[in-house]
Amino acid sequence: MGDNNLTMGKTNLDVFSQTLIDLASNDRDILVVTSDSRGSGRVTSFADQFPDQIVEIGIAEQNLVGVSAGLASMGKKVFAVSPACFLTARSLEQVKNDVAYSDHPVKVVGISAGVSYGALGTTHHSLHDFAALQAVNNIDIVAPADNFETRQVIQAAVNHPRPLYIRFGKKAMLNLHAPDAHFEIGKAIQLTPQLENYDVAFIAIGETVAPTFLASQELNKQGVNCCVLSLHSLRPFDENAVQQAVERSKVVITVEEHSVNGGLGSRVASFLMQAGIFRSMRIIGIPDEHTVSGSQGEIFKHYGISPQGLSQTAIHLLNDEQEMK
Repeated sequence: MGDNNLTMGKTNLDVFSQTLIDLASNDRDILVVTSDSRGSGRVTSFADQFPDQIVEIGIAEQNLVGVSAGLASMGKKVFAVSPACFLTARSLEQVKNDVAYSDHPVKVVGISAGVSYGALGTTHHSLHDFAALQAVNNIDIVAPADNFETRQVIQAAVNHPRPLYIRFGKKAMLNLHAPDAHFEIGKAIQLTPQLENYDVAFIAIGETVAPTFLASQELNKQGVNCCVLSLHSLRPFDENAVQQAVERSKVVITVEEHSVNGGLGSRVASFLMQAGIFRSMRIIGIPDEHTVSGSQGEIFKHYGISPQGLSQTAIHLLNDEQEMK
């Protein structure tokens, strides 16, 4: 469970870089492959300390993935680092065929994901990656919510036996977890106290977990009990955690920095429908429209991915649920 006295941490990318440095100090098989993105990927310090363990491909994402797959086929522990918007679109065929279908355990690292490149516009937004990769067999998908989840997923990723996509944004993140929290790829983490019943089940992923948790704190002051799941792993998908949270709640809200089509919300809705679990539900993400430009915070606020916006959505959904009875 998270600490109510929240503190601001580093960017997840900075923690990613430092964790890789710590691990590579004792493991020469760890390699970083980049597409002219060592600066934006925060791996410059890694390159300085381990110049023989970084491969610079240049702005050629398809080659980046192919080279990474080849290195992984020879037993290297490869982190392929590139902007998510290009890595999961321009080189999707290589991710699908060279990595996933060929079963090479490359760690495909999408940086500046979601709307992190907000002011650069839709060409640089990555709102499709969950949808595209969920349609590809044999690649796990993780989006850490904070520094703790980032450190844990990189430590787990080094020897992860399957292809793995890891998604990072750019901003400094709130520390949401207690130091003794347990992390496992494929197992959601509940950030709120365990109760028998809740008013709202919030299920969030990646950098939207922080505003979701803050919204739950505001709602709690209003007497609204919330369950907040950090569902950091979209694949493997933690069906048990989702089912338990939703069955104990009146309504469910999913939150993601992704299109409302094909992401977390779609996955949760599909699971609940097929399991015969029916609740009033809202999928909060980026709607099916030309996305506005601005900072990540401005875009989040515009689309209701903010503590205030999520609190209002929860109250409206609960009121609607009450009127239906």
